[in-house]
Amino acid sequence: MFLYSDLLTRASAGNPVRVGLIGAGKFGSMFLSQVPTTPGLTVSCIADLDPARARKTCAEVGWPDTLISATDFTDDAMAMMQSGTVDVVVEATGSPIAGIKHARESIANGIHIVMVNVEADVLAGPLLARQAKQGGVVYSMAYGDQPALTCELVEWARATGFDVIAAGKGTKYLPAYHSSTPDSVWDHYGLTADQAAAAGMNSQMFNSFLDGTKSALEMAAIANATGLTPPSNGLLFPPAGMDDLAHVLRPQSEGGQLEAKGQVEVVSSLERDGRPVFKDLRWGVYVVIEAPNDYAAACFRQYGMNTDESGRYSAMFKPFHLIGLELNISILAAALMNKATGTTEAWQGDVVATAKRDLKTGEVLDGEGGYTVWGKLYPAAKSLQIGGLPIGLAHNVTLKRDVAVNTAVRWDDVDIDETLDAVVIRREMESMKPLG
Repeated sequence: MFLYSDLLTRASAGNPVRVGLIGAGKFGSMFLSQVPTTPGLTVSCIADLDPARARKTCAEVGWPDTLISATDFTDDAMAMMQSGTVDVVVEATGSPIAGIKHARESIANGIHIVMVNVEADVLAGPLLARQAKQGGVVYSMAYGDQPALTCELVEWARATGFDVIAAGKGTKYLPAYHSSTPDSVWDHYGLTADQAAAAGMNSQMFNSFLDGTKSALEMAAIANATGLTPPSNGLLFPPAGMDDLAHVLRPQSEGGQLEAKGQVEVVSSLERDGRPVFKDLRWGVYVVIEAPNDYAAACFRQYGMNTDESGRYSAMFKPFHLIGLELNISILAAALMNKATGTTEAWQGDVVATAKRDLKTGEVLDGEGGYTVWGKLYPAAKSLQIGGLPIGLAHNVTLKRDVAVNTAVRWDDVDIDETLDAVVIRREMESMKPLG
């Protein structure tokens, strides 16, 4: 995209891209670590619930005192977006309710927004993206996170004339992980609770990576951005290494595990018996493509592509993602090119709260990564049909009836405040006709 030369031009003109960061947690701190070595980009303001902690974070990631002194630290994100000192907002709070509020305020103030907050994007992204387009601003996925990197591979494949058969990411998965709780999560990571606490690792957040919720959210975001379809009954998480993607992720009619061509899916780095997958893609992303003709298939063979036995299916992948260290690409694409590194186009996928155990009337749900529910990927049309409660709203709400283990929690099962902004915008989105 040749962004660097444009950055140098902005730097020499004394006109840097001004960024406002909301949330200085792990993702935010990784982004902040790149700021001192990026010419033509400045962070004018950091909004965090604990401004003193955010200031300390900047020092810990290598900011010089002069840069810290030149930055505004606040606990008022709304005031930051109304200040006129920001060109691009980065929403990195992880709270779906806060994320929706911040996105709408950014759009209202004519500021591009990069949504690290995939929870908010899946909860109401189709409506937020439409509002951003109407407001003439960019609403973008965050480059460095797996959804944006997967969308980039899908874009590459389609722009070069290939059909996309499947796309997604890798993760560590076993079926038992769906019932994992913040108390048991560190056993699966090979850490003690004390070691995790010393490293500043949040047990509920890391549990959402393990219990399948984060994978479901990211695949829903990819489906909504690309038009690829979610599996009809949730992710399969088939074990597959880098060399096996084209074999495993092809239609069932041809010996693979997909219901049909054109789906999102997550591959596991573990075999079902717990053995490690050979050349796993745990940290990476992939796209499976199909040769459109015999000549292209022959080229796959001639240039050493990994293919299935037919030679017509192949895969391109990126083995790692650097999360916040790569975020500049999204910021600069928005500010310099008025482009998103992936954005919601339609409502294809949704993530529904699903009981981790038999839940009883009167219990209070504790949301993503907690003790009560995990998030399961659904086609949006199916989620709407069953009245599924989105995982982003399954926090601090009380059950009105029992819900059996591995059963979807529905709107009618909970007592929820219908006047909350996030609930109102979600209900508005549900009135839109979903695709898929």
